[in-house]
Amino acid sequence: MQDPTLAALVRFPQELRAHYAVIPESRADFVPASWEGCPSERFGPLAQLWHVHDIEREGYHVRFRRTLQEATPLLADIDSYALADARGQRGTAAQALADFAQARAETIALLTALSPADFARPAHFDGYGPTTLRGLMHFLCSHDQQHLAGLQWLAGQIESPTR
Repeated sequence: MQDPTLAALVRFPQELRAHYAVIPESRADFVPASWEGCPSERFGPLAQLWHVHDIEREGYHVRFRRTLQEATPLLADIDSYALADARGQRGTAAQALADFAQARAETIALLTALSPADFARPAHFDGYGPTTLRGLMHFLCSHDQQHLAGLQWLAGQIESPTR
């Protein structure tokens, strides 16, 4: 039986695409009047896609590699808003989804090649504390789920009559 967390990580690019598809194209840059209750970072629909891409490449790829190569590395949290501000306008949703799918495929290739000892390697994740590589895998899956919920929350805001 496949690990359920790994299976969720494998499915996520398709789920992200499906959840984004409910957002009208004309509302890709939608910003709600209030972010109260938003279950993810405060990014509009298209910016959510680029954020997930950036965290995959610049967050978890780096964290996994460092945990495999270093003795108990201190893994930095990423200031998502500063990163988004520095990047400015990006590309289309199709580009973000394709680039993210490639990045996630690289993550899955790395994770499926690991041994039980690799998954037990320790790290210290800023803001989370001591963890292991397997713990990082769970945090990545949690991040994925937050952004599916965030897209649904944004879709609900878009569909609300006072918006």
